[in-house]
Amino acid sequence: MKKLIFVLLFLFSINSVFAQTKPQTFCNPLNLNYNFTSVGGTNHRTAADPVITLYKNDYYLFATASGGYWFSGDMREWTFVEPKGLPMEKPAPAILIVGDKIYYTAHRLKEVYETDDPKNGVWRKVADIGEYADPAFLLDDDRRLYLYYGSSLDGGISVVELDAKNNFKEISSPVHLMRANSQNYGWEGSGEDNLGYIRNGVNRVEPYIEGSWMTKHNGTYYLQYSAPGTIWKTYADGVYTSKFPNKDFVYQPYSPFSYKPGGFIGSAGHAATFQDKQGNYWRIVTMVISVAHKFERRLGIFPAGFDVNGTFRANTYLGDYPQFLPGTIKKPLENNLAGWMLLSFGKNATASSVLENRPVENAFDEDIRTVWSANTGDKGEFLAVDLENVSNINAVQINFAEQDAIAKGRRQKTYQQYVLEISDDGKQWKTLVDKSQNKRGVPHDYIELAAPVKARYVKLTNLHQSEEGKFSVRDLRVFGRSNVAKPTEVKNLIVKRNPNDERKAIIKWQPSLNALGYNVSFGISPKKLYSTYQVNQSTSLIMNGLNKGVKYFFTIDAFNEGGISKKSKIISSNDR
Repeated sequence: MKKLIFVLLFLFSINSVFAQTKPQTFCNPLNLNYNFTSVGGTNHRTAADPVITLYKNDYYLFATASGGYWFSGDMREWTFVEPKGLPMEKPAPAILIVGDKIYYTAHRLKEVYETDDPKNGVWRKVADIGEYADPAFLLDDDRRLYLYYGSSLDGGISVVELDAKNNFKEISSPVHLMRANSQNYGWEGSGEDNLGYIRNGVNRVEPYIEGSWMTKHNGTYYLQYSAPGTIWKTYADGVYTSKFPNKDFVYQPYSPFSYKPGGFIGSAGHAATFQDKQGNYWRIVTMVISVAHKFERRLGIFPAGFDVNGTFRANTYLGDYPQFLPGTIKKPLENNLAGWMLLSFGKNATASSVLENRPVENAFDEDIRTVWSANTGDKGEFLAVDLENVSNINAVQINFAEQDAIAKGRRQKTYQQYVLEISDDGKQWKTLVDKSQNKRGVPHDYIELAAPVKARYVKLTNLHQSEEGKFSVRDLRVFGRSNVAKPTEVKNLIVKRNPNDERKAIIKWQPSLNALGYNVSFGISPKKLYSTYQVNQSTSLIMNGLNKGVKYFFTIDAFNEGGISKKSKIISSNDR
């Protein structure tokens, strides 16, 4: 049996000097040993279209283009399994648990596989089925089995009933449940701004509808789907609901309910909803880079759940800042943030060398799509940042890039070795993290410290770079608290909805003193401001993703290294 095990940590490393031994937090994107793939002459890491399921008291994580899957008992430490007998070349895996068996299929795979021992990775084929795009299973309370599917331009989602006791044969005709409607639902419009993109000389607005998922909660069926496409930060999930699993689905006007177009890394689409061991809901989502290749993607996790009226929501507020791991706090949905602010954004930086068109500023610009790179991958290349004030540092996230890497798959050299140091004066340095012996892929290495340390300068020094590439970093993110005063409350929030197209709105506000960025929160009721659009260093926002015929309410807060301001007065788009 061929089995490769990589111990992948969100947080902990045995050779971290000040690291927390049992961390309580994580930071998106998840620090998994993403598979290297080579497409069109480019080498990049990727994973997408994820599923997490709880089986025999362990979490199992499956994702596109991963060459295998992971399992974990607590979502701190993940073990990778390269399975035997399970075809992994198809994207969008679907998982079903029936009794003590776990079943697997994937996008247009036309086969079903089973195992009762996924840790050892031995699977066997048990059935041939139809050709279903982006499949997702629901085993209902009455033990009837449904499969939801669909992935096409300007398409929709369908359902078919299968017989799990008879080789997964279809026992109903397919039923079409919903289809694209970007004319009324602005967030479905394709492109980074939901206004379309140019393809073959034509502006194409129609979305890809895909990534279905079904959750049953308190007798209501929540049909989740993704739009407008997996290559944009606007990729999000909407929802239709019904009292039946296979008919009468109605669009919910608070869609998209899983939405993250701003921040360091965007997108909260093509996701799976799952419950942790404490019964709290979460969503494992696809997040977007799409630079080296359009399908260059990562994975993230957000708290999710339902309010007292059954409104489905996912909390993506500052969703790439440190937050508590599943099982750590009782009610993560309302506020799962650790309370540590970003200290390194926009700060002055130096480096041992700078590759042309890869400036050092890119490592502190809060954009995963930009990269700083040294001229080489040699030992001793470094990146350093001045936080401007002696600050309390609680955690660090190092987002490595793959500049000129030649890797493919999971070869044994796809790991980074480094030393992270701190200083009060930029001259005398003290080791904070020593990963000189690391042999694990840590593309988004996140280290929670056992206790905060005080420092003004942080320096990252290369010892070994992955797969002969150059030493390169997307962002070196330092989290904690500064003595800088938190921003003042934002004043004069104005929302002007386009009278000719209600999907569009212009939002403006008065600058807040000391602000580095803003969170525009909005929703369909003053008490349901569940969606957030994060904006850095700007005092306006153009939104093209609203729903026609729906009244929205807005509020805004500001943030910096010292904290988050009080939220502004709630207004509607009709207020002036």
